[in-house]
Amino acid sequence: MTRRVFAFIVAVAGFSCSPSGPAGSERRAWVPDNGDGSFTNPVLYADYSDPDVIRVDDDFYLTASSFNCAPGLPILHSKDLVNWRIIGYALQAVPPADSFRVPHYGRGVWAPAIRFHKGEFWIYYGDPDFGIFMVKARRPEGPWEPPVLVRKAKGWIDPCPFWDSDGSAYIVHAWAKSRAGFNSILTVNRMNLEGTAILENGVTVFDGKRGHPTIEGPKLYFRDGYYYIFAPAGGVKSGWQTVLRAKNIYGPYEDRIVMAQGRTAVNGPHQGGWVELASGESWFLHFQDKGIFGRIVHLQPLRWEGGWPVIGSDADGDGRGEPVARHRKPEVPEPDSIQVPQSSDSFDDGKPGLQWQWSANPSGDWVHPAAPGVMRMVAVPLPPGSHNLRDAANLLLQKLCAPRFSAGVRLTPKLEHAGARGGLVVMGMEYATLTVKNNGERLSLIQTVCPDARGGGHEVEHGTAEVSPGSVILKVDIAESALCTFSYSTDGRTFTAIGIPFPAQPETWTGAKVGFFCILQNGDNVAGNDYIDVDWFRIETVR
Repeated sequence: MTRRVFAFIVAVAGFSCSPSGPAGSERRAWVPDNGDGSFTNPVLYADYSDPDVIRVDDDFYLTASSFNCAPGLPILHSKDLVNWRIIGYALQAVPPADSFRVPHYGRGVWAPAIRFHKGEFWIYYGDPDFGIFMVKARRPEGPWEPPVLVRKAKGWIDPCPFWDSDGSAYIVHAWAKSRAGFNSILTVNRMNLEGTAILENGVTVFDGKRGHPTIEGPKLYFRDGYYYIFAPAGGVKSGWQTVLRAKNIYGPYEDRIVMAQGRTAVNGPHQGGWVELASGESWFLHFQDKGIFGRIVHLQPLRWEGGWPVIGSDADGDGRGEPVARHRKPEVPEPDSIQVPQSSDSFDDGKPGLQWQWSANPSGDWVHPAAPGVMRMVAVPLPPGSHNLRDAANLLLQKLCAPRFSAGVRLTPKLEHAGARGGLVVMGMEYATLTVKNNGERLSLIQTVCPDARGGGHEVEHGTAEVSPGSVILKVDIAESALCTFSYSTDGRTFTAIGIPFPAQPETWTGAKVGFFCILQNGDNVAGNDYIDVDWFRIETVR
């Protein structure tokens, strides 16, 4: 396609060149708390796949799958199950560390379970290729101890620990057909008392092939004389919530569907966790697959009837609930302020905030402070023979955070080598970029699209523009249809559109992500002469 510049001007109200304010005061893209004692689902309009939740005294903690991304196992905190904030990560690098120095999309950290036991926070997760891992900490913010390989295995996934009243320890888990050759089976294993090793091959406690195909994501609880296993079945996009119960941990288990999509638009509804309040109220957090926006998190009321949970709204009284869209908030004291997970970042300490993850285990020299409030991202060469950003480990990305929003970054480039470039990316199995690039003669702005990135496709340029020395703001508007449009500005008030609209695509088991990068197409950044200085990254509502 002929290189060209789109010269028309887009006026963007409210998107200024000033950095965002302090945490809690930034313009929020999605706010579930309605401010009147009610909330609107989802409570997390972001890709927190396979969420699990616990209550410790008056605090709630959530973790979720993080797959190949580092740091991994995000820890979110809430006082009311509606307002959430990221407080840390349980994994600084995905094990085995050497294996995940390059991106392995869709592998790594699957479906964790978080528990509080004997004064410590414990998280168990499955890696379908390596086995069952455990990490623990005294404080949810960390530091977390190095991960322990509880069981080396292939195809073991979705583990959940359980400590019985007699002190004995167990794990229930599911199976990945892609590795084990079968699925729809739940297995209970005995653990040592330290929770660091599985002592047996386990007992099959439920076969879901008839009635509950693809049953997975089990969470094990005990209530009023029964062992309960909450487990979704039927598939991520078209399934339902199953609950099993038995008097003995090894069964036999009765089964019942306790929530399904019904007449709602909430497909799935898939894997999650049950939490009980100090007041005795029960609630259930689960995810819904939302395509390019990922697996977003809903909060449902849960009540017990005849020894079975009913999740959501059960208008016809048949014991099978449907997801609620709006509901009164849980019966807890109101939090001091409305909070949402971090998105905008002013890089006050010259480092990325907790909302950011790398696409693989990072090197410590990729970013560092350049000046107060400025983060320097050094150019890293693509792997030999690569021409595709999916191979780049140094993509600094965050989750999409609303059904429609704009994301912008202000940066100052210093790119001395031909082919060096840095800028904005919307990443998935296909991706698009807006970057500043050294084209061998001067710096240019270039908008590209990479179709079939997962299959090794090449980037195609769709728009170019000259750029003067100094800072520039690169922006992408993401519509509810997932259509992305790019623009740039030198003053933060008027934006010039560039390139073509790009329909964002999900990644393997995740939604699309947005962020930035700095790379060399080939060669070595010997003296660190190629970099971008990033002043801020800002998320704004698009109405």
